[in-house]
Amino acid sequence: MSMTTSGRLHAVFETKQITERFQKREFVLEIAENPNYPQYVAFELTGDRVGEIEQFRVGDTVEVDFSLRGREWTSRQGEVRYFNSLDVRALRGQGSGGGQARAAEDPPADDEPPPFTDDDVPF
Repeated sequence: MSMTTSGRLHAVFETKQITERFQKREFVLEIAENPNYPQYVAFELTGDRVGEIEQFRVGDTVEVDFSLRGREWTSRQGEVRYFNSLDVRALRGQGSGGGQARAAEDPPADDEPPPFTDDDVPF
């Protein structure tokens, strides 16, 4: 499911190397559709796309095209939990960082995170 939103870049985190072939980087947008109750929403860039956020600075207005993804995970005790992620496909923006449109291609199949084991928590 592909969606688009925009907001002010609130925070950018360091790249995390999840496995030898998979890395991700999270950032947060402040979405102020209702200025009295802004929403702080975390997005993630994966694989070769983790550096795309470098063209922006905190405070820049950024438009994000993203896919909503979800996973089911079962613990060793049989507890089932669900996790969502907002996987960025493209970034565009205006502001002091001068971000240009940067469309991202769908990642290749080997750019997906590895399957979870009973010991892993998928985040």
